[in-house]
Amino acid sequence: MNEPASFKVLSDDEAAARLRRHDILPTQQRLQIARVLLTRDQHVSADQVLELVNACGNSVSKATVYNTLGLFAEKGILREVNVDPRRAFYDTNRSNHHHFYNVDTGELSDIRTGQLPVDQLPAPPPGTQLEGVDVIIRVRNSDTSKP
Repeated sequence: MNEPASFKVLSDDEAAARLRRHDILPTQQRLQIARVLLTRDQHVSADQVLELVNACGNSVSKATVYNTLGLFAEKGILREVNVDPRRAFYDTNRSNHHHFYNVDTGELSDIRTGQLPVDQLPAPPPGTQLEGVDVIIRVRNSDTSKP
């Protein structure tokens, strides 16, 4: 593989093992995506994943990236975070946590567990149970030029 020197990727064996643990068949294209995506906790868009895969000398289609990310989210290897109807991030940190979304920079960052208490939620409707709570707090850069 042609990888930039400072860019860490998983080995094929390591990526395949992680996919198998989530009942995902490790095809060549899924391995290419997993090798760059599952290296650390990060928030990436589908376009960024495509760029990362291509930077390693591989070639996958945009549709393959979207389909693979959808499968990875469905199987629980990552979380899909929809910040608005037009923008989704894929979060490799699967722990229970929330996010800040900077609408000026497009950056998504974690809110550490325990910083945002959600222990007083209303009871769910009859016949349902709580599956999860996803909080996205939208922020803007401060305008430092104002007095």
